[in-house]
Amino acid sequence: MKLLRVVFCCCILLVGCSVVQQPVTLSADQALAQVITQEHTFRTQTDPLSYPDYAKNNTLLPDLSAATLAANNASVTKLYQQLKKIPKQQLSQANQINWAVMAYNLKNELDSYRFNEYYMPLTSESGFHVDISFIGQQVDFKKAQDYQAYLSRLSELPRYFEQQMYWMKQGIASGITQPKVVLAGFEQSIAAYIKKDPKTSVYYQPFITMPSSIDPAEQEKLRARAVQLITKAVYPSYHKYYQFMVNDYRPHARTTIAASALPNGAEYYQNRVDYYTTLKLTANEIHQLGLKEVARIHQQMLKIIQKVGFKGDFASFIKFLRTSPQFYAKTPDELLKDAAYIAKKMDGKLPSLFKTLPRNTYGVAPVPANIAPKYTTGRYSPPARDDQAGSYWVNTYRLDRRPLYVLEALTFHEAVPGHHLQGAIAREMKDVPEFRKNTYISAFGEGWGLYAEFLGIEAGFYQDPYSQFGRLTYEMWRACRLVVDTGMHSEGWSRERAINYLASNTALSMHNVHTEIDRYISWPGQALSYKMGELTIKGLRKKAATVLGEQFDLREFHDQILKNGSMPLTMLTQVINHYIMEKQQKILKTKPAK
Repeated sequence: MKLLRVVFCCCILLVGCSVVQQPVTLSADQALAQVITQEHTFRTQTDPLSYPDYAKNNTLLPDLSAATLAANNASVTKLYQQLKKIPKQQLSQANQINWAVMAYNLKNELDSYRFNEYYMPLTSESGFHVDISFIGQQVDFKKAQDYQAYLSRLSELPRYFEQQMYWMKQGIASGITQPKVVLAGFEQSIAAYIKKDPKTSVYYQPFITMPSSIDPAEQEKLRARAVQLITKAVYPSYHKYYQFMVNDYRPHARTTIAASALPNGAEYYQNRVDYYTTLKLTANEIHQLGLKEVARIHQQMLKIIQKVGFKGDFASFIKFLRTSPQFYAKTPDELLKDAAYIAKKMDGKLPSLFKTLPRNTYGVAPVPANIAPKYTTGRYSPPARDDQAGSYWVNTYRLDRRPLYVLEALTFHEAVPGHHLQGAIAREMKDVPEFRKNTYISAFGEGWGLYAEFLGIEAGFYQDPYSQFGRLTYEMWRACRLVVDTGMHSEGWSRERAINYLASNTALSMHNVHTEIDRYISWPGQALSYKMGELTIKGLRKKAATVLGEQFDLREFHDQILKNGSMPLTMLTQVINHYIMEKQQKILKTKPAK
């Protein structure tokens, strides 16, 4: 069959002739390579935070002016149109993945611009003022020039904060704000960055220990300039944002909670559902699936209550778990040590579950104190450079709200075999475009994280029935997310109804329940990615095991899931189906003839 071709024009120099314009036919793979190159060039020129080492980017912060945002949107539109013209069925499998991931990323940028998401550069638990504080971790400080470039970035903070607040003001004027109810106490996360002594600021950290190769006199000059900028540029920026949040933004924030209540809200929420699940499902379909999952998991939880001989109903058992001191650490160090011990035990089990393990490792650390009060129970923080390890963050704020019976499940999700393992393998991929290593698709990553909690069973964990219940309460938590996220954003649920639903179906502390519900309100759709991703991975595993029978290799299956990095679930399904087909063919070839 004759292949379709993507046609470009270029100049051909003929011997003895002048330069003439002549169409040159490129294969689909070649056409994609051109778009990938163009996209990389665009990123390096416009995204200084993602490419700090490129040209002069390490002296800059992003420009958020209206003209620049519009120009960037036009460039992304052009790239997306070029990408859509490529006949993806003619691409190699590797390039089909490249195509799918790039299309996913570009489309989301266009959608985010179209729905004015930049009017809301914050969620209930974090925001741009937190994200920007990590710029010091992006640089490998070796020379005086590295420090000078970093100081140039600090001098840009006032402009950067002003631009962010400008768009938030546009949000107030157009009704596109975070809901007022989720912003209670938000200003505390801003005030946490304003210290009496500038040398205790997170922005001063790179200057505490400086390379001995830098002249001591130069070191003192650099330190003095850092103190000056933190005092005159950084702190005033945070102070101004604090005042804006307290006096302007929160008082004028919307009183509704549903994404569907925003301008074009119903379309926007469905767009977020599509983005975070990478599947073509309606909000109501996901809501109904969530109700079924909740009912299924509830029956498993009841069996454990019977197993431990508890005398009382489900609600009484949940109250017992939330209030009994035996389930809570007494000091932050105790909680961190328990988490580290569980993580190290799982490290020893990884070879039984995977053939390929990454070079990079991870550490265990508390959630930074300035964001801990409104932050989730734990999270994985990936390294900013290849000479850094990842970090498994454990929230040590309010220890009486951090039950130990969920610590195994939390550790497997955030560290290994969850986010650290998946992310480290992705960052160490060979022969793939750079954007593939840095892309994180929530349905894939969070689906894998929830699946990783399940793998704890096969690795011999959850021996304590309370820990078993903890795993189930975490799975129930993600099933409830399908119900409450769609409930609040599409089905008309109130915040109180969502809180009561999550509290009555899980053993999460009430502090966590409130924190989580506010997170879902301020981050519509993201909570759907966990269960939808896990169900997809489990479905693919069941199919592979059924089709391959005795030839099914769990370690090989896990490698197949992770080896290509993050991708939409539809693309993952295609990849695993291809693996199953190839494995079948190999089995047939090795069977002796009858």
